[in-house]
Amino acid sequence: MAENILDRFKEVVNETVIDASKKVRVGIIGTGWIAEAHMLSYLNQPDVEIVAGADLVEGKAEAFFEKFGVEAKCYPSHKEMLDDESLKLDAVSICTYNRTHAECAIYAMQKGVNVLLEKPMCVTLEEALEIRKAEKESGKIISVGFQPRFDENMKMIKKIIDSGVLGKVYYIQTGGGRRRGIPTPFGTTFIEDATAGLGALGDIGCYSLDMVLNAIGYPKPLTVSGYKSNFFGTRPDYSGYVAKGKPEYAEKFQVDDFAAAFIRLDGGIILDFRIAWAMNIDTPGDTIILGTEGGLRIPSTECWNGTVGGAMKLYHEVCGQQTETEIPIIKSDANRFDLKIRSFLDAVKNGTEAPVPTSQILYNQAILDGIFKSAEAGREIEIEIPEC
Repeated sequence: MAENILDRFKEVVNETVIDASKKVRVGIIGTGWIAEAHMLSYLNQPDVEIVAGADLVEGKAEAFFEKFGVEAKCYPSHKEMLDDESLKLDAVSICTYNRTHAECAIYAMQKGVNVLLEKPMCVTLEEALEIRKAEKESGKIISVGFQPRFDENMKMIKKIIDSGVLGKVYYIQTGGGRRRGIPTPFGTTFIEDATAGLGALGDIGCYSLDMVLNAIGYPKPLTVSGYKSNFFGTRPDYSGYVAKGKPEYAEKFQVDDFAAAFIRLDGGIILDFRIAWAMNIDTPGDTIILGTEGGLRIPSTECWNGTVGGAMKLYHEVCGQQTETEIPIIKSDANRFDLKIRSFLDAVKNGTEAPVPTSQILYNQAILDGIFKSAEAGREIEIEIPEC
């Protein structure tokens, strides 16, 4: 009987046994809306003690822990929390705005604390290099918060590439976005340069890059020709602002709401990328991965949500005949955020490698930084990543 092409991608899943007698003492830096997702996931883990939190806004950390019924010590800054050795912290979740990711992560590792760092890793390549340096010097674990990796459909993309069925991958088209979706439900931290630094690029662009770069083994980026714009975010009549009664947000908007790039990767691979918070179309297109022996189409989602928009399709030949194999959507009740938290905790407890290592996300950050710098320069630039 001929092999079913889908059988190549099956794997045996082993259930993880959690030792609840060995607790991980956790602190949360930044207590905004993304911290709520961290809190809920930590509360789902039987081996976690949430002992502290820090936020620059007076009273915010206290209100945060009270909301979840958690008793924890609160501090007005990450430094004061990390300086308190009586906490005996094993790990922290960094849930601050983009501009402070590097500062908080570096200080935590210097204090001997493991780090789960929300995405994007940071804002600039220079900051990413400093994070990597601190990681190596401290010997601590730092994992970046890319929960889409734990989606079974995302894993399937990598399995397909690794199987060799596509042959040599030479071209990728990827991206995604929202027709209307500038994230301002909790204020302006996503849209002001002083807090965000990057707009759609850092918010959802890093995810779509990781989807394909992780699948092909994260080759080093070599050059980038980038473009960015903010036609929507700077308009007072933008629908999201009007609905919220906040037309003044247009004046505060200082980041990108659309970006595109043409990126050359090591190994002769071309990456054609685009991302949007707002645009006058439903999607900038499906993700397409072309190889010498086959191609893969990954349907886009209406609003980029960390998974695929429908059944993927594999284009290949069987006995000289062109054919297509549909890869059905894998349905799972597993919570991707819980899986992200769990994988980090397991790495901390077992001393194993970070589940989403900075050695990879450094290249992701280099591309984001390269797109920004290329767009500002108005020309293609080389991406130079020093050894670290």
